[in-house]
Amino acid sequence: MNKFKSVLLLILMMLLAMVITSGSIYIHPKQQAITPHVTTSMEKSTKGKTFGIIYPMTYPTYEMITMDATESAGKHNITLAVNAPDEANTEQQIRIMENMIKQNVDGIAISPVDATALTPVINKAQAAGIPVITFESDAPSSHRTAYVGADNYRTGRQFAMTTTKLLNNQGMILVENGLEDMQGLQQRLNGFIDYISNETAIEILDVKYNQGNEDRAMDDMENMIHAHPHFNAIVGLDFVSVSASTLIWKAKGLKRHLIAFGDSPTSENGLLNGQLSAVISQNEGVWGAKMIETLFLASEGLPVEEFIDTGITELNQEGSN
Repeated sequence: MNKFKSVLLLILMMLLAMVITSGSIYIHPKQQAITPHVTTSMEKSTKGKTFGIIYPMTYPTYEMITMDATESAGKHNITLAVNAPDEANTEQQIRIMENMIKQNVDGIAISPVDATALTPVINKAQAAGIPVITFESDAPSSHRTAYVGADNYRTGRQFAMTTTKLLNNQGMILVENGLEDMQGLQQRLNGFIDYISNETAIEILDVKYNQGNEDRAMDDMENMIHAHPHFNAIVGLDFVSVSASTLIWKAKGLKRHLIAFGDSPTSENGLLNGQLSAVISQNEGVWGAKMIETLFLASEGLPVEEFIDTGITELNQEGSN
């Protein structure tokens, strides 16, 4: 028996020597050592992020911008949380932004209904380490990281120059604008009025605000047309006015000039069908991508330009100028 044990021990020693010589020792999975995982800088930069986008209201043009943003977000493994009041509402925008801060999103893009009212919550997000950018309309007194869009005062002047050209520097016009408290739209109107008043012989008969409501925009324009039947043109300075005005032009068969804002399927069809004489665009088709790229850089702690200028383009029935 002892002899058998001796032989068995010898065999085991020989096998052990072979294993050690071969340089590989098998460890049962349950006994494997666990090495702490260290996140590399590459993993940090490719980690999925969540960006919030807050519009002033729900509207088809903003859906187009969301599609552009979604395509850009996919390139960086970014999830988008898109929200907006049903109708333009400052308090709802504040609540939406507060919720995004609580959810600790990685960045927020907002088109503020009221820059003054939104400034404290923008600053709160920035203080929490969440970069905030504005688009369409700025909040320059806030601590926002950047603004994406065009110079709205210059946009108003472009509207005026286009109107002047179409009317040969004479005539009477009606103006429809959007949200009265929205800084960008007020700047647009100021640029328009300043140029018309100081550089032309054109008379502005009336200015109305639709407050972001399409039905109200239609009522405004129908009332202005009724009150000033000899007008020569209507100028719509906001997104909402274009759809309302083209519907009125179709219904009434008007042959006077209609100048609208924003490059969208509605405005493109209006130009093709001869309802619109011209469209002034801030190249909204690139806003989404610019917003995501800017937030991505800011969320990585990289420097970004304070003003990402998307430019101003005039579209007419012959094409772009």
